[in-house]
Amino acid sequence: MTAGKRRVAVLISGRGSNMEALADACAAPDYPAMIAGVLSDVEDAPGLQAAARRGIATAALPRGDFASKREHEAAIHRQLVAWRTEFVCLAGFMRLLSGEFIAPWQGRIINIHPSLLPRHRGLDTHRRAREAGDAEHGCSVHHVTAGMDEGPVIAQARVPVLAGDTSDTLGARVLAEEHQLYPEALRALIAETP
Repeated sequence: MTAGKRRVAVLISGRGSNMEALADACAAPDYPAMIAGVLSDVEDAPGLQAAARRGIATAALPRGDFASKREHEAAIHRQLVAWRTEFVCLAGFMRLLSGEFIAPWQGRIINIHPSLLPRHRGLDTHRRAREAGDAEHGCSVHHVTAGMDEGPVIAQARVPVLAGDTSDTLGARVLAEEHQLYPEALRALIAETP
């Protein structure tokens, strides 16, 4: 049943585990959103197959197929419009988006990042948290702005950094929290967005 549900597009570059967590949430009758489509900038991203298996529309728009970043973003925007997208969720989408792309979606485009922002923007967050001696680590859902991982934080989840943690063990605990946090944060955003 999709009547009354807000239309969400998910942008991925890889396996799409957060996309799947969102799809699972959207399958619940009382969840206020449905996934209108999943788009990747990587043609063979495993998340595209995962979405297709769920009956979700997919699109692959590799950056290399376009002469410029601007043309690539314009193609992504056209696809989002074609899906009648209301909200955009970045879920492991490994490209910085321009302010020009973000502008029409401002306040309705969010990202999940594996750190307690503003700490550890960018890549290799689990290694960096361990090397910094952080007592806790986690994940953040934030509004997307033109700066990397700089938008206002919507919600966070925390995990302790344990003695003997590797980047993999710490990352696995953070990922489990991401899968819970992202659907909750999207629900909250939809509730406050006309």
